[in-house]
Amino acid sequence: MRRLVIKTLALTAFAASMSAALAQSGETVKIAHIDPFSGPFANVGVNQYKSWQFVADRMSGKNNPAGVKFEVTQFDNKGSPQESLTALQAAIDQGYRYITQGNGSGAGLALEDAVQKYNDRNPGKEVIYLNYAAVDPAMTNEKCSYWHFRLDADTTMKMEALTSFMKGQPKIKKVYIIGQNYSHGQQVSRYFKEDMKAKRPDVQIVGDDLHPIGQVKDFAPYVAKIKASGADSIVTGNWGTDLTLLVKALNEAGLKIPMYTYYAGVTGTPTALAAGGDSEVYVVAYGHSNHTGDLGKTGADFKKKFNDDYYTYAVTNGFNLLGQAMANAKSTNPAKVAAAMEGLSVKSFAGEVTMRKSDHQLQQSMFITKWQKVDKKNPYSVENTGYTFVPIKQLDPYVSSTPTSCQMKRPS
Repeated sequence: MRRLVIKTLALTAFAASMSAALAQSGETVKIAHIDPFSGPFANVGVNQYKSWQFVADRMSGKNNPAGVKFEVTQFDNKGSPQESLTALQAAIDQGYRYITQGNGSGAGLALEDAVQKYNDRNPGKEVIYLNYAAVDPAMTNEKCSYWHFRLDADTTMKMEALTSFMKGQPKIKKVYIIGQNYSHGQQVSRYFKEDMKAKRPDVQIVGDDLHPIGQVKDFAPYVAKIKASGADSIVTGNWGTDLTLLVKALNEAGLKIPMYTYYAGVTGTPTALAAGGDSEVYVVAYGHSNHTGDLGKTGADFKKKFNDDYYTYAVTNGFNLLGQAMANAKSTNPAKVAAAMEGLSVKSFAGEVTMRKSDHQLQQSMFITKWQKVDKKNPYSVENTGYTFVPIKQLDPYVSSTPTSCQMKRPS
């Protein structure tokens, strides 16, 4: 009889612990995706919205450790910081307590500040901001917020990786920098010049242009300046239509010099690159087109469903972190999840990644990839062009990890 009582108590305790561990199982976590779904960068926003929805479905229920269902809904900010604030308020009014955004650090900074102020005013109704692509270093430095978590690598991290690679390219002598005239483009220019001066003081900067974001229709005048400068290499942080049109102008001018980029894999640009034939283009990023394993399967299934490329791999890391944090917190409450996400490490497609507690900047491996025709080892055809981005160098997280000035103010 005593044994039966002990066994019953043990089973009851086990059942209670399992119930507590899966207290949030079956809940629906709604995520508001705030990005441009109209205007010059709509093609990028639409691809990334499909990515968030696709991976949300793929990683819901039994496919995440918390057992929750993820749902993602789009809110169009038209690429505007002000429209982003309107979208944020609409999402909050509709009950969303998780938001994500990535296209444009101007919008990102506006959202980070607004979420912090909202949470300060509304304890118990907090909102978490998952930043998957806005890379302004200020967001995890002087303007850092407890409620903001960056899944991408910031501009300084990518530049540290890129210049570490370029340091070993002796043919680089004269570089022309061209970028969009907002915080990201300005910082690419600044940090490239600082890093290369320290690593390769012999390299000359023969041009440094900033152009209006999303407004230039013809980059021929800029390409003419690049050609006249005698540059042997181009460095650009451009993305979306601004990079696609720059590549088109380079093709039309017949200017074939190496280009070092952040976002050559983003919608539209690979097709423009392929139209120009073989070219020497490099990308610094936290992933690449030819991953195998689960991520490779995700990309293949995404292509099959949408005839489009899955390239925003931060989405996969985002759901991995959310699922594990919710399981650890035994809750979907943003306040508890935020606390559980600090310092959290999870397995990713490129080794372990860690959400650094001091500033909420994800620490992760970086890759340098090169544009070339597909082959047996690298078979993924980007935008069905017959070309792909091949990893030629992987840098461990410590290589590109940069210090932070964040003075994190945590809730009492």
